[in-house]
Amino acid sequence: MVTALLAAALAGCGIRSTEVPTDFGPAPSRVPCVMSGSGIASQSGGGAPVQVFLVCAAQLVTVDRTVRVPGGKAADDRVRIAQALLDELAAPPSEPEKDAGFATDVRGGTRVFGPGEGDPEDALRFSTPPEELSAFALAQIVCTLGGSAAAAEDRTVIMGGPADASLRRYTCTPEVRSRPGTVAPPARTVKRGK
Repeated sequence: MVTALLAAALAGCGIRSTEVPTDFGPAPSRVPCVMSGSGIASQSGGGAPVQVFLVCAAQLVTVDRTVRVPGGKAADDRVRIAQALLDELAAPPSEPEKDAGFATDVRGGTRVFGPGEGDPEDALRFSTPPEELSAFALAQIVCTLGGSAAAAEDRTVIMGGPADASLRRYTCTPEVRSRPGTVAPPARTVKRGK
């Protein structure tokens, strides 16, 4: 009798296995990707409030920061804003950000320049060509700049490497934000003038 009951209990819960593949998305993460109110603080202290995209649980999540943009000619605003945001992305996450699971794949040392001869006026030239960046770093930069005053009017970002390297117009999409390691920002080549 006991053997029969034990055999019935071990037989399972009555749900039959299926050969049909199922996809319920990635397993839930234990990383919160949210900072407590006391943990939300300026990375650089003082300055203008901005949002940057950091990596958390293999997706892009916005983090509030403040940046100081040095003064200069109004024509240089887009370049100075882009450089300040790039520097902010390259800065190591604060302790509260690390505790919440945030990281960055953007490395320091990249410089941003304005358009070269024949480039559209809203083009940004980088000392490190965008195609040499990791998938996560490119997504972080495109999504952060796309939500800032450094973006073109349509919220895209025109970027290229130094000198005469080709330019591309990048777009930050929901798919890029949710899967930056596998979904590249959509990009199309930008024609340059003479």
